[in-house]
Amino acid sequence: MSRVLITGGAGLIGTAVARRLLADPAYEVRVADEREAPLWMREGCEVRSGDLRVPAQAQAAVKGCSQVIHIASLTGREGATAPHTRLEYENALHNALIGAALEREVERFVYVSSPLTFERAELLPTTESHLADCPAPASAQGFSRLSGERYCRAAQRQHGLEFTICRPSATYGATLGDDGEPGVDAALIELFEGALSASRPLRVSASSEQTLTPTHVDDVATAIVMALASPAAANEDFNLCAAHELSVAEIARELWLACGESADELALEPAAVSADRVAPARSWPSAEKAYELLGWRAQTDFADGAARTVAALREAEASGRRIGSAV
Repeated sequence: MSRVLITGGAGLIGTAVARRLLADPAYEVRVADEREAPLWMREGCEVRSGDLRVPAQAQAAVKGCSQVIHIASLTGREGATAPHTRLEYENALHNALIGAALEREVERFVYVSSPLTFERAELLPTTESHLADCPAPASAQGFSRLSGERYCRAAQRQHGLEFTICRPSATYGATLGDDGEPGVDAALIELFEGALSASRPLRVSASSEQTLTPTHVDDVATAIVMALASPAAANEDFNLCAAHELSVAEIARELWLACGESADELALEPAAVSADRVAPARSWPSAEKAYELLGWRAQTDFADGAARTVAALREAEASGRRIGSAV
């Protein structure tokens, strides 16, 4: 039996990955997160809190684990408005956790990155190989994700760390996730929240022409677990995204309809955007490599995924849970 550590495991992607692993008797799951874990996670997993930037705490979290899935990041408003804090925080996380993984000789280190590493992509759809030619991200959030990827590759070259990099795109699901969480897009969170509250107009800090590639968290979790166990994924990177690039206007319309509102009453209005908010004009990764090496394709059509997510969020709200909280 393998014990897997999930850092940031109480977030949107972490909870979905934990559920996948718990369904397989070959795995035990340890979650490390400073956020409160839901009851089912506390009952089914070993749950730890603490600051993983501290090497001793990172060592303790990794001890006894054969694999690590690293999702932890600086989330919330502080990360969105304080670029130096983000870089300092996340580089310390990468350094401590990869150091612990090397010390404990883990078999596989899965780093959950973001399509923001391709923030300034010049090739669409964007393949993994384009990273070699793509200008470095201008934002602190994109650069910190890229920095984590560089840590993985450097540790592999110098010390033999076996890694896999996964870049989930505009992830959504039964919860909305937190701003700054890898693979979660702030504009998509705003669109869900605005549609659920039937805001007229629906305000979003993105232009209606900006594009995203929304991907259901269940598909993302399936890919991460496949990559964790696959020999073909060793020392490889994968974009994890649905097939269709959608504009903000198209996403808003689907969400508006999923909430039972009339399309004729939908009006989009741009909101004020923080100077540190990352908003590439187009985000359209290619997921062909994941299909070729892992046999993975996203299965959830956005219209269906949006309807399921709206239903789950309304159920959570009716039961008194914050719609962004883990379930």
